[in-house]
Amino acid sequence: MASLGKTIASKLHLWLGLGSGLIVFIVALTGSLLVFEEELEPILYAQFHTITPPANARRLPLDSLVTAATTRFPGKKVSRIEIEPEPDRTVIIGIQQSKKAKDVLSVAVDPYTAQIADYRQEEAAFFSVVLRLHRYLCLGDTGKIITGISCSAFLIIMLSGLILWWPNRKNRKQRFTIKWNATFKRLNWDLHAIFGFYVLPFVFLIASTGLVWSYKWVNNLLFYAFDGKPQAKREAPANPSTASVKDDLLLEKIYAETSRLLPYTGATTLTLPEKDSVAITASKKNHDASISNIVDFLYFDNKTGDLIKTRLYKNETMGFKARRVVFPIHTGSLLGWPTKVVALFVALLTATLPVTGFLVWWGKRKKTKKSVPAKKPFQKRRITPPVSVQNT
Repeated sequence: MASLGKTIASKLHLWLGLGSGLIVFIVALTGSLLVFEEELEPILYAQFHTITPPANARRLPLDSLVTAATTRFPGKKVSRIEIEPEPDRTVIIGIQQSKKAKDVLSVAVDPYTAQIADYRQEEAAFFSVVLRLHRYLCLGDTGKIITGISCSAFLIIMLSGLILWWPNRKNRKQRFTIKWNATFKRLNWDLHAIFGFYVLPFVFLIASTGLVWSYKWVNNLLFYAFDGKPQAKREAPANPSTASVKDDLLLEKIYAETSRLLPYTGATTLTLPEKDSVAITASKKNHDASISNIVDFLYFDNKTGDLIKTRLYKNETMGFKARRVVFPIHTGSLLGWPTKVVALFVALLTATLPVTGFLVWWGKRKKTKKSVPAKKPFQKRRITPPVSVQNT
């Protein structure tokens, strides 16, 4: 029975690995790049993100910064404003280029002078491309299906790999240590099997949480488990004011009130609605929280800047809180640098598994071909005619 189980596990491990290996390699490699996205982004795009603040200078109102951006790029609507807490960071103003949600031109504005520091098409930015490759292989909905299937297959691959790795009394030591001075074939097998074993718990968790983005039913399952019902749709409330004239310092008023009500350190994002009938959303990420991805939401009148509604993290449902934790678990940012370093090494080691696994299969394939004896060429049998006996 055990032999049959290992045979089935071997077949599943082989064919699912060959079928999804390339996708797993791409997803793991791009995942390793995304681990330190927040830290690397300002370094790669220094001109876009950082400025040198003048001595004793005060920030200009957000409304002035928005005016500078829309004057430079007229005729388009501002969709969001991102304000980092550090004094040497630019304010990023997102200008919607078309009805396509991701078609955004990001304009970096110096908050002290209102000068345009830099701008870029958001979809063309390095980490935006890496993220699309990670989630969709840059193939849209088709890529999402492929990565979802490959992620599901990888969970089975890991479980079948654990069955194949499971040691007995004779090879117990071999299953935990890599023999670095062995032949290439043995070394490659060790790298595949032993690295696979050590990263398995982490990768299984990362792959499992990845299914939340691949399948809506997995996302809803999370809410059913904690709330007993599917995820409720979260939208900005209707705007109560019908005034035709907006407050001159509307955005600065909203930002100041957000900072007052949510006094912790964190990045603030103002999301401006497409229609005037919807309120402005102010969200602030809590950098002082013990875990990452803790966000509070406030909703303001888009004419007067008055607070309409609060949606604080502490009052959210257990399902929503669990959903919020999925992202930092998946990316390794849950507890900051320590878990990010672990996630980076796990992602890089995971990227090697399809490569070493393919080499294991290729080596066995070549060995099988050599072990089959070559067929002898067919030779026509020569028939000797019988010697006739004559009477003498």
